[in-house]
Amino acid sequence: MCTAVTYKTKDFYFGRTLDNGFSYGEEIVITPRNYKLNFRQEGEISNHYAIIGMAHVIENYPLYYDAINEKGLGMAGLNFVKNAYYHEKVENKDNITPFEFIPWVLSKCATVKEARKLVERINFLNKPFNNNLPLAELHWIISDQNEAITVESVKDGLKIYDNPVGVLTNNPTFDKQMFNLNNYMLLTPKTPQNTFAKELNLEYYSLGLGAIGLPGDLSSQSRFVRGAFVKMNSVSGESERESVSQFFHILGSVNQTRGCCELDNGGYEITIYTSCCNASKGIYYYTTYNNHQIIGVDMHKENLDASNLIRYQLIINDDFKIQN
Repeated sequence: MCTAVTYKTKDFYFGRTLDNGFSYGEEIVITPRNYKLNFRQEGEISNHYAIIGMAHVIENYPLYYDAINEKGLGMAGLNFVKNAYYHEKVENKDNITPFEFIPWVLSKCATVKEARKLVERINFLNKPFNNNLPLAELHWIISDQNEAITVESVKDGLKIYDNPVGVLTNNPTFDKQMFNLNNYMLLTPKTPQNTFAKELNLEYYSLGLGAIGLPGDLSSQSRFVRGAFVKMNSVSGESERESVSQFFHILGSVNQTRGCCELDNGGYEITIYTSCCNASKGIYYYTTYNNHQIIGVDMHKENLDASNLIRYQLIINDDFKIQN
């Protein structure tokens, strides 16, 4: 269960929460321009846009969860269990496995418009990375500073939706998530007026009454509504500090706390990490469940013409700072 969000001030920001019961040992991974990307059916790309994001590296291959490229295009894959549907190989299509999708798009495309044209040619291939790593059931958000789309491969075909809110969670399908927002059109950050009954002298007794009815549970549909409301009403300054801080506050509205979402195995789902990418500048910021200090990795401080992956282990714990 996860939430992805876009945000625009002077720069464009893109990020997500990863909610799960365990970690795969993910890292910040930079794929430089000359790192050879091998695709199962579509051959090799030896020169491409540089990419930075969160990934699990297996056999020296970056399995990206979310990432941006040097041109400012961002992508994230989120769980889409029981709705995602992948296919056998189809002739005259770009046959791309789901785990290849993020590098396939980000290595080639600078904008959402370019990505949409590329995605229209894709057949999502039902082929796992290996026998020990089955395919994740996913859908994706792709965004630049001007627009966002949601991509879903379902049983009745490939769906590409315009995403005007720049938010994505999990189930149900994106068209149903957007339709559900109609049920919350009366929500407002302003003090509400009495429309209940003119005969009753109803008065506001607290700040924030305009948001009464905003769902607070942890379901993906409720997180979509909450994330959309908080993001669409968010106000911040345009400096890097103000923008990044505000972004983490937006995603903080959908964080998962250990103990509130129990799994069938007796564990608990938590927000393992939260990311915020300044896609305009190529900086990947993150926090973890036990480390609320914002940590950044700047792709442009590395040699982006290199031919090997550049990897940074997450700093998952932070020391307390005692002031007295």
